[in-house]
Amino acid sequence: MGNPGWSPHGSPPTLSTLTLLLLLCGHAHSQCKILRCNAEYVSSTLSLRGGGSPGALRGGGAGAGAGSRGGAGSGGLCRALRSYALCTRRTARTCRGDLAFHSAVHGIEDLMIQYNCSRQGPTAPPPPRGPALPGSGPVRSSGPPAPDPCDYEGQFSRLHGRPPRFLHCASFGDPHVRSFHHHFHTCRVQGAWPLLDNDFLFVQATSSPVASGANATATRKLTIIFKNMQECIDQKVYQAEVDNLPAAFEDGSINGGDRPGGSSLSIRTANPGNHVEIRAAYIGTTIIIRQTAGQLSFSIKVAEDVARAFSAEQDLQLCVGGCPPSQRLSRSERSRRGAITIDTAKQLCKEGLPVEDAYFHSCVFDVLISGDPNFTVAAQAALEDARAFLPDLEKLHLFPSDAGVTLSSGTLLAPLSGLLLLWLCIQ
Repeated sequence: MGNPGWSPHGSPPTLSTLTLLLLLCGHAHSQCKILRCNAEYVSSTLSLRGGGSPGALRGGGAGAGAGSRGGAGSGGLCRALRSYALCTRRTARTCRGDLAFHSAVHGIEDLMIQYNCSRQGPTAPPPPRGPALPGSGPVRSSGPPAPDPCDYEGQFSRLHGRPPRFLHCASFGDPHVRSFHHHFHTCRVQGAWPLLDNDFLFVQATSSPVASGANATATRKLTIIFKNMQECIDQKVYQAEVDNLPAAFEDGSINGGDRPGGSSLSIRTANPGNHVEIRAAYIGTTIIIRQTAGQLSFSIKVAEDVARAFSAEQDLQLCVGGCPPSQRLSRSERSRRGAITIDTAKQLCKEGLPVEDAYFHSCVFDVLISGDPNFTVAAQAALEDARAFLPDLEKLHLFPSDAGVTLSSGTLLAPLSGLLLLWLCIQ
């Protein structure tokens, strides 16, 4: 059986489940006041729960208080949610980069939609000022120990009764970019361009022409910043350049530092100088960097809510939107001939890429442009990473006719359930 707070279709949890889990939050970052918002919300909804305990919402189930359809607690709940939303807006500036804050914001939105609450209207009265608000201090319990706050997958599965959703992005070869939305572009993007720029992770690729006068470029440098994450990790910077693929962060460390969750960020290499894997368990992310034929490739598997935690100022991200139209190579540019004939290039690529998908055609393009048969390895490795990272293998193979077209109905901005706001509330 799945988590009883969730419907088979991933509906938001009932209020009772949400508030019960909010009460388990132990502490918050000293400047981000999201825990105070959480506690005030719990306090303002105590009367909506039977006997003042975290039992079922009066009327039963998620639909019991659904807006205009009535229900014992819908009016009070909507007032409490509007107050909760106002509190998060007031603390937004100091909570930038806090996953619990971002999750709370999306959780509130989900509950307001579920209970048909209007955005404008009365708010809940301020909570009584007693010795302590519910949830404002550590909860003493004789139950099992609290889960590791720096184990994203474990936290998510424990709270949701299912594993988290992941997204995949890659940049390799010319470069060719596969975005989170399953767009596949061949790009010129000369100079430094952000692959990712969200509140937890920044990745920048720097490219230069593969040959004099060529529109095609290849990635020569990658810069990855794992941003400071409260009790989990110190900020860490990783930089790789062609012929310099280190197995350590810029400061010489191989983990997230001396914080309690420092081991939740780690680097390992099975092929020094050619293949590095960075695992960031605290944000459900794995990154692979490779060097082949004088260029670097990047591949990532990242938790969906981490990938979508960015503001309008961070909207230029090749992994999110693919290459800007002005930076995409045209069909005529992609058909440029080089020192190797197209038949030879196809034969070379066919050996490791039997399916004539976007990876195969990218391989043919790279070999034609560079004149280097070693460029076949980049496309093969990118396909293998996609096979390992993609949760839905039906989307593994993209074909040229689909390039630049969203291949699935799901989007990066799919609604996030309210329960997600709990997993890092102890920050």
